[in-house]
Amino acid sequence: MAGKEFPLIFADAGKKLLVAGFIGGFGMGQRLTEMGLTVGSQILVVEGSCHGPLVVDVRGSRLGLGCGVAHKIMVKEITDEKETICGNQRIAAGPSAKG
Repeated sequence: MAGKEFPLIFADAGKKLLVAGFIGGFGMGQRLTEMGLTVGSQILVVEGSCHGPLVVDVRGSRLGLGCGVAHKIMVKEITDEKETICGNQRIAAGPSAKG
């Protein structure tokens, strides 16, 4: 998995992304985590523009995020969908992985 982190607000609709982290205080990070946006989780940008809420699919639920909040969520593009991040470790999810 390669690529630089960038704010969610700059992601195009239809992109699958990985949440890399949050910029902001503990309260904002905790609130986003409670909504299902955890570091390492995969999201899909459903609809996005700064003229309204950015809509993302997280674990089967859709969330509408304001432009300011979307600027504080750092994401990475997923280049290998068989690989995900759990904590700081990469985990392969191919046929040889059991779990």
